[in-house]
Amino acid sequence: MEVGTIVWAVLGVLLAVLLIYAIQIYNSLVALKHNVSKAWSNIDVLLKQRHDELPKLVEVCKQYMGYEQETLVKVMEARSQVARAREGGDVGALGAAETQLRLGLGNLFAVAEAYPELKADTTFQHLQDRITALENSIADRREYYNESVNLNNVRIEQFPDVIIANKFNFSPFDLLEFSDEEKADVSVKNLFAG
Repeated sequence: MEVGTIVWAVLGVLLAVLLIYAIQIYNSLVALKHNVSKAWSNIDVLLKQRHDELPKLVEVCKQYMGYEQETLVKVMEARSQVARAREGGDVGALGAAETQLRLGLGNLFAVAEAYPELKADTTFQHLQDRITALENSIADRREYYNESVNLNNVRIEQFPDVIIANKFNFSPFDLLEFSDEEKADVSVKNLFAG
């Protein structure tokens, strides 16, 4: 066998191996991208469910909390902001709106403590439990979403994946983050001051 033939054969095998490797990288990046979309869809379903439950909760509260309209209005305004951000796919705006909604719900549940008839209402109890369960599910899904985003964002920056990612316009996703205010405890004392 000639040396030239051997060199061409080795180059052909090397090119085939590189092509197969590039295809594997591309396919794994596609899988990561779709995993982020799936994680977002899971959050979106829960946000829609909570969106549908909040007006029911506010209506029940209105029957008992006549002079606490400001608290109820804040919850509904935050609900609208979450809906706009969710529908627009704006993860940054969603995080800020979620923070306001969670604060509003925390305030609403804290203020409800001052209304024994409201707390005893079975519809209120059911809605409170349902919304609390949805909140917990959203927190779990947010963690999964952020992990999916992180895996995607790291892979598209690593070598040699970055070459394929840049060539085929794979882009990073934003994390879904809530502000520190959302993580703070609700001050019942401050709610009744003023």
